[in-house]
Amino acid sequence: MFFASDNSGPVPPQVLDALTRANTGHTLGYGADVLSMQVAERIRTLFEAPSAAVYLVPTGTAANSLALACLCPPYATVFCSPVAHIHEDECNAPEFYMGGAKLTLVPGEDRMTPEALRAAIEGEQNRGVHGPKRGPVSITQLTEKGNFYTLEELRALTAVAREFGLPVHLDGARFANAAVKLGATPAEMSWKSGVDICVFGGTKNGLMGVEAVVIFDSEKAQEFEYRRKRGAHLFSKHRYLAAQMDAYLEGDLWKDLAERANSRCEQLVQGLEQLGVTVLTESYANMAFVEMPRDAHRKVQAAGATYYVSGDLEGDGGELLTGRLVCDWSLEPEDVSAFLSAVREAV
Repeated sequence: MFFASDNSGPVPPQVLDALTRANTGHTLGYGADVLSMQVAERIRTLFEAPSAAVYLVPTGTAANSLALACLCPPYATVFCSPVAHIHEDECNAPEFYMGGAKLTLVPGEDRMTPEALRAAIEGEQNRGVHGPKRGPVSITQLTEKGNFYTLEELRALTAVAREFGLPVHLDGARFANAAVKLGATPAEMSWKSGVDICVFGGTKNGLMGVEAVVIFDSEKAQEFEYRRKRGAHLFSKHRYLAAQMDAYLEGDLWKDLAERANSRCEQLVQGLEQLGVTVLTESYANMAFVEMPRDAHRKVQAAGATYYVSGDLEGDGGELLTGRLVCDWSLEPEDVSAFLSAVREAV
């Protein structure tokens, strides 16, 4: 009954097997090996983008920060949601890699609206050299609240960015979960929707630690290479990043893992709603936020469930607290059933 994070699950055996196969003999480093080049080509094929530049980095923070640094000079600003991962959970790494560029938070909830984005953009670059220049728009898919943008919503946001000549970055840490939920291809959810640089996340979807940065504007490719090296994220033994991603792509494992996680979340949400528990997430793929009394959270966690609760578990037992439940690929239907049984006893 582990619902704390999809970062916390095990690595699929296919990925471990791929690492073992890659761990043979000698090969060139820093991405010059055959496997790394083959993986880049496979990602270009998956995204239907033959001229895209593809780079592997070990963490999502590196992927987002280095990508944004290629789109945003230090005197500009990035437009993003108030709960975007680049704002709340990356310890100012984007600002660091961008050389001090700021983030402008678009008012509203986790999903930006075109109207709010346009107003935020219009509020900048109107003070001459005394204020920041307008910079890229960063969209998180899935959002930190577990919601997804439909393709129409994505296109509406990128259309606003285009009105002002601004590039778009897609934080796709849970890209696979969103794509599976939407029934969309990677191309449809990225460059066909107006995205310039996309992160094709792997770590939250079962990989040991690798993210792919897909750059559809090839003019930014060399800059990313320099920034990745300068930022200490160019692995010498690059084949071990490539091996993970190779297994992820083989037989559409990325899609299979996301389907498993999403299915468990569907089972979870339906079960909770049948029990009368309030589900706060409006749309979901593999993450949901729920509201229960403090006493119920205490009882469920005492029964062995692990998940995050906003607020101290000590206090008034009747006070409603929000819990975050995230499903990873390895959860079995009986794990969810056990959790629902614990909730039934608690509420």
